[in-house]
Amino acid sequence: MKKTDKTATKDGHLFVQNRRATFEYEVLERYEAGLALMGSEVKSIRDGRVSLGEAYCQFQGDQLFLYQAHIGEYTQAHDRNHLPLRARKLLLHRKELEHLAESVDTAGLTLIPLALVARNGRIKLELALCRGKKTYDKRASIKEREQKREIDRAMRERT
Repeated sequence: MKKTDKTATKDGHLFVQNRRATFEYEVLERYEAGLALMGSEVKSIRDGRVSLGEAYCQFQGDQLFLYQAHIGEYTQAHDRNHLPLRARKLLLHRKELEHLAESVDTAGLTLIPLALVARNGRIKLELALCRGKKTYDKRASIKEREQKREIDRAMRERT
């Protein structure tokens, strides 16, 4: 997935992206996980009523869950609606879960959701194994971003 492409990924549709995550955290490994969703949640995600700003992933026993991901209620679901902030189970292979659990426990890393994407008719969560950035790392990221903008601006003016 290219970072500049906001509407679609290589082979799917991007619903929401956690842009703050790549600034706050150093991404070490990326994974793609399925989500156990209710029908009204799928409809809300497809309508774009979803936010990953405060979301995080955490183990409960040997299962991985997504917490604090806000998926707005679907108005036409009436009494069969879902709770907007409920915990949602993430679906990964057993070996991936074991690797992630070991990394979180021993290395002190964090699991952060990066994006919600539709691939082959399924809604997938892109999550990453991350390490928190220090303040000086964030300043370096800002400096690199500004330098890239200046280079792009100079290239546009040149042509």
